[in-house]
Amino acid sequence: MTGIATAFRALAATAAALLAVTVTAPVARAEPEPRAPGEFVSLRSVDPTIIQEMRYPTAHDFMGEPVDGYRQSLCILTRPAAEALHRAQLRLLRQGYSLKVYDCYRPQRAVDHFVRWAKDLDDETMKGEFYPRVDKTRLFADGYIAEKSGHSRGSTVDLTLVRLPALPTRPYRPGERLVPCYAPKGERFPDNSVDMGTGFDCFDTLSHTDDPRVRGVQRANRQFLKRTLTEAGFVNLAEEWWHYTFQPETFPDTYFDFPVARRSVAGH
Repeated sequence: MTGIATAFRALAATAAALLAVTVTAPVARAEPEPRAPGEFVSLRSVDPTIIQEMRYPTAHDFMGEPVDGYRQSLCILTRPAAEALHRAQLRLLRQGYSLKVYDCYRPQRAVDHFVRWAKDLDDETMKGEFYPRVDKTRLFADGYIAEKSGHSRGSTVDLTLVRLPALPTRPYRPGERLVPCYAPKGERFPDNSVDMGTGFDCFDTLSHTDDPRVRGVQRANRQFLKRTLTEAGFVNLAEEWWHYTFQPETFPDTYFDFPVARRSVAGH
């Protein structure tokens, strides 16, 4: 009995020690998500008429999956950039057009996701649509993917023009047959925008705004968009007809990482 009693006392002491550790150990707490500075707003709060077809919360992008950091289908921008889009939209509405945004503020974690995907040379799920003529080993060297993006500073937007009244764009169906992004408009993935000669995020030199092979109505549409946004204070990236940055940028040297979510700009 003495041995059993001794064993029970030892077990009790061990249990008490474990309980003490459990009680005194610090409780692990999740770090709160970063929120946007007050200079950021939801575009819809500034101009609800601008069409939003945010691609990166969906599987219809060059990776074929939703992108890290996009919690909701929402365009977030610095207020000066959003107000400049509003001014451009007012002019376009009088001419029977609307802006449509594909991407706005982009968190750094999304850019990091792009980089990881680009380094995985075996993943070419969406090559047939978004980069049919580009070897994936060339994505960094050719400038299609980079470790930093101006979108993360909050004043850059990817967008196009839609002739009103706007028809809905059908949802992308994962696994559907892919058509090159530079195919004729009637053959590539349907988009309710005007014909710009390529689809959005087309990794091809035909996406260069002033590529001489793009002529006629397609060239006129690109120049119409460029002229309208230039007058509103935006600067086009020559390699992408859809990419514009408002100048001067509110945050020219800061790359943010708060998620794309209503909570990030609540109360702004």
